[in-house]
Amino acid sequence: MRLFAGILVHSENEETSVSSENEYPDQWAARILSSAVPLMAANARATVTVEPPLDADVSALNEALKRVKELLAHPSEDVNHDLLNLISAIRGYGEMLYEDLERLHPALQAALPPLLSAAESKQAITGDDSEPQVLSTSEAPGVILAVDDMPENRELISRLLSRAGHTVISAVSGEEAIELLETRGVDVVLLDLMMPGIGGAEVLKRMKEHEDLRATPVIMISGRQDMDQIIACIQAGADDYLLKPFNPVLLQARISAGIERKRWHDREEEYRHQLERSERFIRHTFGRYLSDDIVRQLLEAPEGLELGGDLREVTIMMSDICGFTSLAERLPPPQVVSILNRYFEHMTGIIFEHGGTIDEFLGDAILAVFGAPHRHDDDPARAVRCALAMQEAISMVNAANEAEGLPTLQHRIALNTGSVVAGNIGSEQRAKYGCVGHAMNVTSRIEGETKPDEILISADTRNALPQEAFSFGTARHLSVKGIGDAIVAYPVLGVGTNHV
Repeated sequence: MRLFAGILVHSENEETSVSSENEYPDQWAARILSSAVPLMAANARATVTVEPPLDADVSALNEALKRVKELLAHPSEDVNHDLLNLISAIRGYGEMLYEDLERLHPALQAALPPLLSAAESKQAITGDDSEPQVLSTSEAPGVILAVDDMPENRELISRLLSRAGHTVISAVSGEEAIELLETRGVDVVLLDLMMPGIGGAEVLKRMKEHEDLRATPVIMISGRQDMDQIIACIQAGADDYLLKPFNPVLLQARISAGIERKRWHDREEEYRHQLERSERFIRHTFGRYLSDDIVRQLLEAPEGLELGGDLREVTIMMSDICGFTSLAERLPPPQVVSILNRYFEHMTGIIFEHGGTIDEFLGDAILAVFGAPHRHDDDPARAVRCALAMQEAISMVNAANEAEGLPTLQHRIALNTGSVVAGNIGSEQRAKYGCVGHAMNVTSRIEGETKPDEILISADTRNALPQEAFSFGTARHLSVKGIGDAIVAYPVLGVGTNHV
């Protein structure tokens, strides 16, 4: 016996080859019927009784034998296929009864082994006293859909798998199977290849084309050992292929493997949905306070949430509303908040558009950096262009304020370029992405000397800009508290002749 692509295939010279028997199922069936005479005779005697639930299995076995007799006398159009279905049922019910042999009437105990031998039961063929193979209760029972147009096959599979702890639902056709799959959660599908109407191959094709069904394991079952058909089914997405009459223990093993694959897939899907929910939550929550760059960094590298930072060359922006303190004292709180929100809404969008990162809001002030967490070669120029765009946007803010009877605003913007430590700052309980360093203090001092509606940048920022990209006013030397040397700053008047 050899294993090919996960399919049990018997060798040509094997003594009890399923291949050879499948070529002459009528001879096989006749041998089974001959061996079943004592069992059928015992079952017909009124003194031979069987207690439930074994009586149902004996009755099903007897019915399958009667149907074999009828088929041999009056062959159907596809007699070989139908005989193999019945032989599968005879083997299955016979082996289930063999597991409870001591509970049967002595006459049935004596008659059952010859039948199993004729049906090629492994236990009977060996002829030894070893324990028979028993279908154990599954450690991970699942929901199994058995699709077969033959009632004896559906009943057998249901009995076999129910004893192992599985829940079995049945479909008599491919059409019913598709309908059930769309409404019921299923772990494994046992799919008969040959059925009227929509056959097993078409059901398999539709399942693999369906987004919600393609991961459901499918085990094809057929009485025809056609290697081309087997390969076609595997290539179409079938997980396994079993030949009738199938070995119940082998079937249970394949089902258990299929359930395990389905459970792993379901867990992976659940993890993926959890990650998607977490991503949406992070984007919704942190996106209101952090730039897309930082949110993306959190999602792509969660280790970036750890405390710590690195030295960065950045251009720092500080902007605030002139005279906001007196404004806040004169206006009701709802109006103050409305003014602030409108101003921040416009300015924050412009900062993000130019690749800046909001460090934080300080009352009416915005602190932003260009160059962290992601660096661009033109960060200083981006910062100046951003400041000019913010200067233009204040007119839209004021137009909206006037329409609501609110006062107009003036703001001022300061820029400085220098080295800072950028990273996650705080404690394990509460932290924020931000920047610290002397350059931050210099920016704050420059902002304090900036006039209304003015953009004032440090000499370090100007020196980092392309030649003639912007036009500047006369340099100012600022003497500020806490900094010994005077700070040289330049008003930005607009773009220059070399502006890109």
